[in-house]
Amino acid sequence: MTKKILLSGVKPTGRPHIGNYFGAMRQFVAMQNLYQSLYMIADYHALNFIQDKKEMEENILGVAMDYLALGLDPQKSIIFKQSDISEHTELTWIFDTITTMPYLMRAHAYKDAAAKDNEINVGTFNYPMLMAADILLYDTDVVPVGQDQKQHIEYARDTAQKFNNVFKSEIFKLPQEKILDDVAVVPGTDGRKMSKSYDNTIPLFATEAEIKKAVMSIVTDSSGEKPENVFAIHKLVKPESELSALYDQNKGNYKALKEALISDLEDFIKPLREKREQLEHDKEYVLDVLREGDKRAKAKAEKKMEEVREAIGVKLY
Repeated sequence: MTKKILLSGVKPTGRPHIGNYFGAMRQFVAMQNLYQSLYMIADYHALNFIQDKKEMEENILGVAMDYLALGLDPQKSIIFKQSDISEHTELTWIFDTITTMPYLMRAHAYKDAAAKDNEINVGTFNYPMLMAADILLYDTDVVPVGQDQKQHIEYARDTAQKFNNVFKSEIFKLPQEKILDDVAVVPGTDGRKMSKSYDNTIPLFATEAEIKKAVMSIVTDSSGEKPENVFAIHKLVKPESELSALYDQNKGNYKALKEALISDLEDFIKPLREKREQLEHDKEYVLDVLREGDKRAKAKAEKKMEEVREAIGVKLY
């Protein structure tokens, strides 16, 4: 039986943290065995946030190394760069011509920016159409997202249906969201959700010194039986059954509990960090993975765009 097609994208906007890993990234590795998987480095989406050549180049390569260090296998998955597949932007324009402004004004990112009275660039306003193109180009069946990102897939599904109706075709599949129900909500060092925007993260590939600095800065609540923020992070890397005795024996001794967390985080992160460091010394291999992934993704995108051009009436020869 043919496996369903899965697509996921990550914007190259900086170092991943353990919240990213336990929230979604670890599931990518498992999913590559269950689906025909495409993992996209969404560099054109990142242009809404990063407009510096050197930073963009470093971040793109960084995401590729992150993927490989975590265990994505280029023999099982297609790892590719969005900007190498020109069909993404071509299809976006075609979708623009059948999409209304009021419809795009319902998007969460647009409404959030408008609420902050920011000057909104066209990329932010129009990103749902680029995202729809990302998804629909590859006959994607499922897109793994958190509950808060469900609207992205609804936009892609609506756009597929509208295109099929307008051009009286069955060109596009209607993709479904795969809600990651067991997503861990990882607290940051200040107790809020771990997020780069809050500057409260523990980097996924952190050095031992970075781990120590981050853990020692975790805000502790002295009102309960145990420091909840410390415990919530600790149980991500060690079973609760093994932590119970440790926390019972060290009630009120937050320094000892933080030191134990530092040790367990280092045990968890060290193999990932070492794998990534190896990749940093073999960047040509990482580039080869991207070149091969781009070639495989391009073949799929070109085939789909031939169908689209035929459907809209611009393919005369």
